[in-house]
Amino acid sequence: MCGRYSFTLPPEAIRELFRVVTVLNLQPRYNIAPTQVVPVIGLEPSGARALRMFRWGLVPRWSKELPKSAPLINARSEGIAGSKMFGEAFQRRRCLVLADGFFEWNQDKSLKDKTPWRMVDPDRPAFAFAGVWDGWRNPEGEIIRSFAIVTTSANEKLAPIHGRMPVILKREDEDAWLD
Repeated sequence: MCGRYSFTLPPEAIRELFRVVTVLNLQPRYNIAPTQVVPVIGLEPSGARALRMFRWGLVPRWSKELPKSAPLINARSEGIAGSKMFGEAFQRRRCLVLADGFFEWNQDKSLKDKTPWRMVDPDRPAFAFAGVWDGWRNPEGEIIRSFAIVTTSANEKLAPIHGRMPVILKREDEDAWLD
């Protein structure tokens, strides 16, 4: 599960690392939370990468209203293709969720306080989570674009802290994920 993450790279580094032309004036974000509007990368019809601002917490296009309960911030990779909630987005609308770290909380229920752990990759200044997105039209006719982060079972390093983690794409796999 990924419930918080960070992204602090300046626009020049985003352009270089993620091969995207951005004119957005992005500020460092150290504690990105669900329902916040954050940068993600998708594909333009021309095939070029585009940086856009989407809401974290997927609202499927067929929803009648914005969810009043907890937003759909994560999509399990296991079974995503056939999922009613995420299947169409998985087939047609994928994105790269930009991050330089993410937080997990110790899953030991015997501890009085939850301990947050910030996970980073010491070999990469930033990376992309696999994401899926959708566009929902509100009653006023405005389209709200939102996304969920794809998750998987935790690797051996993270498993003692938490059982799930975001799917972190290798740089060479980003184009395949978007396409």
